[in-house]
Amino acid sequence: MESNIYAGKDLGANYNKGDTLFKVWSPNAEKMKVVIYDQDFERNDNVYDMSKGEKGIWELKLKGDYKNKYYNYRITLGGIEKETQDIYTKGATVNGEKGMIVDFDSLNPEGWHEHQIPTPLRFSEMIIYEMHVRDFSVDINSGIKNKGKYLAFTEKNIKGINGVSTGINHLKELGITHIHLMPVFDFQSVDESKEGQYNWGYDPSLYFVPEGSYSTNPYKGEVRITEFKKMVKTLHENNIRVVMDVVFNHTYKTGNTPFDSLAPKYYYRTYDDGSYSNGSGCGNEIASEKPMVRKFIVDCVKFWASEYKIDGFRFDLMALHDIETMKEVEKELRKINPNILIYGEPWTGGCSALDYNLQFTKGKQKGTNIALFNDEMRNAIKGDNSGFSLGFVNGASGVENDIKKGIVGSINYNENLCGFAKEPIECINYVSCHDNLTLFDKFEKSNSEVSFEEREKMNRLALSIILTAQGIPFLHGGSEFLRSKEGIDNSYNAGNHINKIDWNRKNQYIGTFNYIKDLIAFRKSQHVMTMDKSQDIRKYLRFIDSSQNIVAYILNSPYKEDYNHILIIHNGNREEVTIKLPLEGQWKVIANEFEVNRYGVENGCVYISKEVKVSSLSTYIVIRDY
Repeated sequence: MESNIYAGKDLGANYNKGDTLFKVWSPNAEKMKVVIYDQDFERNDNVYDMSKGEKGIWELKLKGDYKNKYYNYRITLGGIEKETQDIYTKGATVNGEKGMIVDFDSLNPEGWHEHQIPTPLRFSEMIIYEMHVRDFSVDINSGIKNKGKYLAFTEKNIKGINGVSTGINHLKELGITHIHLMPVFDFQSVDESKEGQYNWGYDPSLYFVPEGSYSTNPYKGEVRITEFKKMVKTLHENNIRVVMDVVFNHTYKTGNTPFDSLAPKYYYRTYDDGSYSNGSGCGNEIASEKPMVRKFIVDCVKFWASEYKIDGFRFDLMALHDIETMKEVEKELRKINPNILIYGEPWTGGCSALDYNLQFTKGKQKGTNIALFNDEMRNAIKGDNSGFSLGFVNGASGVENDIKKGIVGSINYNENLCGFAKEPIECINYVSCHDNLTLFDKFEKSNSEVSFEEREKMNRLALSIILTAQGIPFLHGGSEFLRSKEGIDNSYNAGNHINKIDWNRKNQYIGTFNYIKDLIAFRKSQHVMTMDKSQDIRKYLRFIDSSQNIVAYILNSPYKEDYNHILIIHNGNREEVTIKLPLEGQWKVIANEFEVNRYGVENGCVYISKEVKVSSLSTYIVIRDY
């Protein structure tokens, strides 16, 4: 089958007003037909034979205008005919049952091509915020009309309880630069014909098609496309970039998938006995190292980056992809958008048939401009994800070195602090995400004996470590106001009640929200907090000797827009500590346990010299501007 490698850019249904060209790769098929469906799907007598050409390609050019009509393929293999969707289809009807011949020009929202895309950022300036489409707006207190839909992200100036901003205005107020949307391409675990069903969506089906349950009408393939673009356009116009969570490591099922229908078992890794490799933990894994699979993955991300103007991609279980595929992904995406953000999980979900030396694991990303989640930093801060073990902010001792590794962006800082990254922009620092317990629920479980106020301080301290570290910070949506899922650690199908963003918590814990918001603003204001070269970090960041459960360091900035010296102290102890200031003279306290004076204005600043007293479970930032 490897002799039948097709390099063309025209797989799928290629629409023109006068004709549509269908091309599909199925080298072992005996016959192939295109079925065109009427709008009511009752008639499917418009069946056309395709011709087999070179490289395993079947093709057909249909004369006439087939704008936004539906279609499938009928394939004969081993004398058996079956119908399947096109793996390259760009649109679909409800539950992906039929593909769609898409005329994108007719579906673009007004001003789509001209809309203002956010200006490029250095990678170290980016701040990622993870969110599920339904979670974002479905709460009764969200104030949003289009609850659980793409259009929720287009509603502006929405208020919740006591006038707190919700929706897109919350994102703007918080100051994040990228919203990471959990899977939004077509997935199978939700019945799109039934309102209110819930799943995270890590069970992909049609990779080039937006998920229909987030549209206002999943039956009409045009609607999801237009509404998805309206969402992207509105986020862009509000200076927020969009990251897609992509799941190329497995599919929802095998055997009757479009992949297996068109090229049985080719798209999956199998063992000699024909059984599927299960490195994803989901029953199968996609064989990225095979040429036509690699092409499929690259074609797909290029399509989303160009047609939908997606600004970044987060790869689920990225270690199940081979190194060459990930390098090809990066190379091709940079041609479309040099500023595009690419990151993922540098691990698998189980044993894989892919040779370990080919897996895109930690360290393999060096020099690729692809970033990895820093689970070492995560665990050092809070302990394990769902259990009782402790980290720096909630009671562990002796983890200061692991915290320091994360603070320098996991680079090779010195002989004692050696991380996985060549440059800090390869490191995604985070402390929680959609998986496992929320950050606050983790502290509720592991530190149930302490007061609520102390757990709130732990939550705040954990996020402050992430937001002051070098590298790229990542926030789990809602963690800025103590998001809870009632202690459920795997809520992938637990429904709206458990998973929703409870916007009343922003009202309840507005102090923590303001602290995180102002810390983000302070980070953005100081170039030295977002260094993108390892040599600069080694030159301008110096750790201060300190006692147990304290991490302190000074940033000596060469940048004229910065403060000259920034001292950052993280106190993981449950009592106040005193830290000697590293330079003589007068210093100003910019951040304490309660607030961040993000602009460093004179009013409200506390002036100190010689030493600073740092409250328990808190981050202090002290500056000297000469």
